[in-house]
Amino acid sequence: MGRLVYDSTTTINMEDRTLAHLQIVIGAKLRRGEYFPFRWQAAESLGGGINSLWMAPGVSLHFKYFGSRPPHINGAWIDVLAASSNSDAGLQLVAEPAEPAEARGGPESPLATDHE
Repeated sequence: MGRLVYDSTTTINMEDRTLAHLQIVIGAKLRRGEYFPFRWQAAESLGGGINSLWMAPGVSLHFKYFGSRPPHINGAWIDVLAASSNSDAGLQLVAEPAEPAEARGGPESPLATDHE
């Protein structure tokens, strides 16, 4: 279980695999100097509901992974997350789509991708 810590005030727990995909999309947008909201559904154990953070260059983000190996990156998921990040609603955490069979076995590291 990984963690995204936003501005030392908000901690979001999620699977390492999900976190790696978000890091790629968030990192690409922030490198380009883009501002955007990030929305996700809180776990029912935490009261449910939709949460939102305003992502902006200069805001402190910490991506903490607990697994010992970098997760496999699904390019289709990166594409869906990136598309949502360009919508009026902003980046939304959506379910992972199926990955095309020919793409399986691709890069393992969240930093080893050409998706931006």
